[in-house]
Parts: sequence; C-alpha cells; structure tokens
Amino acid sequence: LQVVPEKVHDMEVMLRKVDDLVGLSTTEVEAFRSRLKKHPSFEKVLLKARLDDVETATFAVNEYRFPGVTLEAVLHRDYPQGSLVSHVLGYVGRISESEEAMIDPAAYQGVRSIGKIGIEKQYEDLLLGRPGFAQVEIDAHGRTLRTISRNSATPGNTLNLTIDADLQRIAREALGNQRGAVVAIAPSSGEVLTMASSPSFDPNLFVDGIDQQTYDALRGLEDRPLLNRVLYGRYAPGSTIKPVIAQAILDAGISPRESVYCPGWYTLPDSTRRYRCWKKTGHGPVNLHGAVEQSCDVYFYEMGRRLGIEGMADVLTRFGLGAVTGVDLPKEPDGLVPTPQWKRATRNESWYPGEDLITVIGQGYLMVTPMQLARMTATLANRGIPVQPRLLLSKEDSLSGEIIPSNVSSQPAKPATEASLDQVIQSMTAVMHSPRGTARASGRRSPYQIAGKTGTAQVIGIAQDEEYDESVIPEKFHDHALFIAFAPVDNPQIAIAVVVENGGSGAKVAAPIARKIMDRFFQKKLQRAAAPSKHHVFG
Repeated sequence: LQVVPEKVHDMEVMLRKVDDLVGLSTTEVEAFRSRLKKHPSFEKVLLKARLDDVETATFAVNEYRFPGVTLEAVLHRDYPQGSLVSHVLGYVGRISESEEAMIDPAAYQGVRSIGKIGIEKQYEDLLLGRPGFAQVEIDAHGRTLRTISRNSATPGNTLNLTIDADLQRIAREALGNQRGAVVAIAPSSGEVLTMASSPSFDPNLFVDGIDQQTYDALRGLEDRPLLNRVLYGRYAPGSTIKPVIAQAILDAGISPRESVYCPGWYTLPDSTRRYRCWKKTGHGPVNLHGAVEQSCDVYFYEMGRRLGIEGMADVLTRFGLGAVTGVDLPKEPDGLVPTPQWKRATRNESWYPGEDLITVIGQGYLMVTPMQLARMTATLANRGIPVQPRLLLSKEDSLSGEIIPSNVSSQPAKPATEASLDQVIQSMTAVMHSPRGTARASGRRSPYQIAGKTGTAQVIGIAQDEEYDESVIPEKFHDHALFIAFAPVDNPQIAIAVVVENGGSGAKVAAPIARKIMDRFFQKKLQRAAAPSKHHVFG
C-alpha cells in the first residue's frame, strides 16, 4: 500500500480504517510515520508491504474509500531456497538511518532495501543496478506539468555462485539438528562447493524489516541460528592440525622413522604432571606415520617439546591458520595462533613449556574457523600451495548478457611435489584406509582414496585426577567433533572440513558427514561427465 500524503484528508483516521480492514502492525505504523518525515507530501510513501491474497482482494474492493492510498504491485527480494543457503546469501533489509548517511542518495533513489550480510552485502554494488530518472517541469506546488527527458533504469547483475545447491542440501541434512559447520573447497580453484552452518534461519524474515520481538527471539536462541559458524565460529582444532605439525617435524630434520613410546601418558623432563593420550592403554612405539594414522598424542607431545611454540606457530601460519582466508564475504575474522609474544602482550604472562604440549594437539589458546581448516586442508591437497576460497563464480551483465568470470589468482597447473609432504599425505590416507586408522569406518568400501584426519577438541579442562564422562556433564561441555579430508589422494578435487559442536568423537560424528558429501560429489561427477556444471544462481 502506497500513500500520497497531500491527498489524505485525515492521516490518523486513514490509518485506523486501514488497520481495521487489512491490519497494520505497530512496526509498520512507526516505520510509515518515520518515512513521512523524509518525503515531500506529493511523493508516495510505503505504508504496508507484502499483502497476502485475501488482504489484496479486500483492499482492492474498498480502495475507493481511501483517497490517496493505492494498491501497487512492486518487486520484492525473495529467497526461494529459504534457510538452505541463508548464511551464504545473507539478506537485504530496509535501509537504516546510519546506512542512509553513508550511501549515495542518487544511486538509491526509490530503493528501500540494502544488503545487510553475506553475498547480499559483499556484492551490493553489483546487485544494485542503477535507477532511472525523468527530468520534469513542475509548478509552484511541486506538481508535474510535463516531462522533458527520461533515462531508463539499469537492472543489477546476475551473480553465479560456486555453491552446489545439491551438495549444500546433503550437508544440511547430514548436520541435521546438530550445531556445526561444513565447508568444502575445490583445491585447484578455491571454489567453495558447500558452506553449511547449522542451525540456520529464513532470510525472507528480514526483507521488509523484521520486528524487534522476532529479531530478539532469534538472537536469544541458545543455538544461535544467525551465526555463520563456517566463518565466525572459532574452535580449538584438536588433532586435525597433526598433519601440519607432522610437516613441521619433517622440516626440522627429525626422521619420520624415529619412534616414541606411548604408555598412555607423557611427562616433561623434571616434571611429574602427566599429559594424557586419548588411548589410556597407550599405543606402544609409534613413528610419524603411525602417530598421524592413530592420532597418538604422546608422540606429538614429544615432538611439540622439541619444536617449541615458535616452530609450531610458523607452520600453522604457513598453512593459513589464525589468519583471514580472503573469502568474498564481509568482515571475515581471523583466528589465533598463540606465541609467547602474544601472551605477554595480551595477558602479561609468560609462556610455559606445558603450553607447547597443549598447542601441539590443537588445544589451549589456538583457535581457528572452519573456513581456515578447509583452506588448510586444500593447501595439504595442493602439496603446500595455498588457495584463496571464493564464492563468486561469474557475473552476468544485465545489459549485454555477457558472462564475466570472477578474478582468480592463477595456480600452478600441477601441485608442487615435496617428498616430506607426500609422507604426511600417506599417513592421512592411512587414517582412512588402514586397519588402525582412526577414521577407517568412514573410509571403508570407498571407491576413491581419501586422505583425512579426525579431531576431538575439549570444551572444558579435565584435572589429572579426573575422568571425562560424557554421561554426567551437560551437553554444552561435551567435546567438539572435527574432521578434515580431501579426495582423491592422487588428484584432489574436493577438500572438506566438518565441525560438530559438542558432538564428541570426530571419527564417529564428523567423518561420516564428510563421507556423505564426498560420495555425492563424485557420484554427481560421474552422472554429469558430459554435461556442464550447475551452480546456484543469484541475481
């Protein structure tokens, strides 16, 4: 419903009658009053948007009773996929006063909405288009006498995203009602194939302005559906970093054949404190290959002591942890790779040797995002060559119809081969396909070879004399389940990271989710070998 104020005899009476007829919320009335102050009396002002069929029919037959109030068809942003890709696309909403002060009024003439988060915000300029205008002659009262010239509006571009809607659906279904994140990347190009955060929300709620009560209810939910966990969730990575630490071990010149005996615990020299291995009975003697394959904490405790935090921080940073990935979404946060300098500067405390041991198994201060984990995995798949994740595949010019690929940094045609990294990847392959691999259940009967690594990250600390018993502590204190993988090993086409909050075992909970997505990915490749890829189109 649009209102021309100068044609309304009594605004308050009109508002009461419209409310009686089709209903007006307090939010709609307040927004209308606010808009009235910003527009000349001869310009149309929005009163109510998105009338349903009954409301439309009801007002249409009564329109004659409301001079100055008209029923008009207008375009609205609609998200037909609902919550499926809400954290990727984001949403548009009414232009706020603070946003109004920052935008070019000419570019937004007649536009009521603006991108708030996600792709909608990142590519607002591409999606906006340009308004048309007419040069007119008016009288002293602002009424149009004649049109002198007219310039047609230019529609916004159509954006083609890298997201595969089918894989996105599989990821969301696999996560189910669990809180968590799944992100999959094409290692060769950085294309983000799926980016699922659970729980999610319906972006259509925001298009015409969400009322404060509904917004507060969404924000107040314990599961935080508005949070994009892929990008803004920060987690201890647990044992998923062990392949990268293994690379640091080899870089330091330590022989991969050297064994460390694991009795189920480890003590630093001149200390009685025991740092536990996840396997209470121990792994016995393990070398680098076996330590990654079986995720032996004791082996990595010893190597963490030798490397020191500086050696670990260097390799973790080299593989992209603790830093923004550069994915094309607004306000990407970094993570944290701790160092003694960081601890002194932020906490005014010294770094202790025991913190080397906590860090080497992906605990303590170390914090990463699922997107960073996926990038790390893609870098492993590329044999050390980093890749920048991206969501924009191409844009289609609204006037010419030309499809313009997004700018992508060039990558070598073949991954660099490092003998040491090949050893790491062999150990990750054993995680999936050897009889003792921690994720062997998820690698079983796979028609393609997978390189993977499980992870379980503590949410609360456990004292030396205590035992972790999931059955007696609240769910919010259960361990997080993590998993990373890429496949096929010899020609990687997909790299994936999964985090399930308070899910417990990475092998039992996170790895099966990744396997479902990879199975579908390769099944689709076989099915459409002769057909072009289909990507989610957003314009």
